[in-house]
Amino acid sequence: MFTKITAQTFSDALFSMKGISKKTVEEHLKLYQGYVNKYNEINEKLGLLTDDDYTKANQVFSTLRELKVELSFAWGGVVNHEIYFAHLGGKGGLPTGDLLKQIEKDFGSYDGYKKDLKASGIAARGWVWTGWNMREKRLFNYVGDSQNTYLAWEIKPILALDTYEHAYFIDYGVNRGSYIDAFLENVNWDAVGANFKK
Repeated sequence: MFTKITAQTFSDALFSMKGISKKTVEEHLKLYQGYVNKYNEINEKLGLLTDDDYTKANQVFSTLRELKVELSFAWGGVVNHEIYFAHLGGKGGLPTGDLLKQIEKDFGSYDGYKKDLKASGIAARGWVWTGWNMREKRLFNYVGDSQNTYLAWEIKPILALDTYEHAYFIDYGVNRGSYIDAFLENVNWDAVGANFKK
């Protein structure tokens, strides 16, 4: 049985970040709330499907297919943004402890990680996740072109970088690279480290 989800609240530090304006964050949080609302709405519509809707399921088009595909997009929008906002509002700098050791092992250095994350962010159309590959036991930066594309199996994201234009256009126009630099200056590495520890 479906239970409605509600939007999470995040640190007030989001509204006073260096290089990412309060206006950008306010508008971005409205988009996140929209994903929460649509996730709930789609689940309600799935609950109203008739036997006829199930009988007419089809890979080209059907009500069931449309709802299931868009549910995955809405859910991706919810989860991706919750990871993203939960580790923003920090002081940047360097990660510490086991996370830094793993980054140095898998990327050669923190600078190597930053270079790969930034290039991945410029190449991505929607998202980049630093994820823990549970099978290979390593960190890797994964690219996604949408909320629900290129999802990788046996990967646990520990950091999410939103590269959709809404995340930076107010502040940087088309200069995504400067936004990624600002993002890194505002990461709460303790929060990312806690994700890694899990």
